[in-house]
Amino acid sequence: MFEAINWPADMKPSRSPIHFTNELEVAVSTETIWSLLIDTITWPRFYPGVKQVDLLDGHEMLQHGTRFETNLAGQDILASVQEFEPLTRIAWGGGPKVSSESRAYHAWIITPIAGGCHVWTEETMQGPLWLELAKQAPDVFWRTHEKLLEDLAKVALEREALSI
Repeated sequence: MFEAINWPADMKPSRSPIHFTNELEVAVSTETIWSLLIDTITWPRFYPGVKQVDLLDGHEMLQHGTRFETNLAGQDILASVQEFEPLTRIAWGGGPKVSSESRAYHAWIITPIAGGCHVWTEETMQGPLWLELAKQAPDVFWRTHEKLLEDLAKVALEREALSI
């Protein structure tokens, strides 16, 4: 049985007009997936549209409370890590700098399974900017996360192949 997302009360799926889930099983260790998620230098290799992530507060990798800036979905984003359980789960919340009423919460759960791990990612989004983007292409966020998982798996498999 896979665990559930620990949603902040105001970002629960029942309170969010945009909500989607994506999952993938991959033949790599939870440690490999975790290492890629917390090291934002690797994000441009698998996170669609991300060219750079700037960690704030002097952190070198994501940890609980880390604030960061990046560009996602064509928007400059300010977010912070709100949940952090090593090798198991991480979540960040934030939103575009141009729309303080538009917010998102993106959570990950990594579960070991026979022969690898199960990666679950789920996100909720609220606010006018995200709703406008969703009107233009209703499945854009889901498709982007499908690509994100496919590319994450590819990079993880490459990383493990190099360590053999």
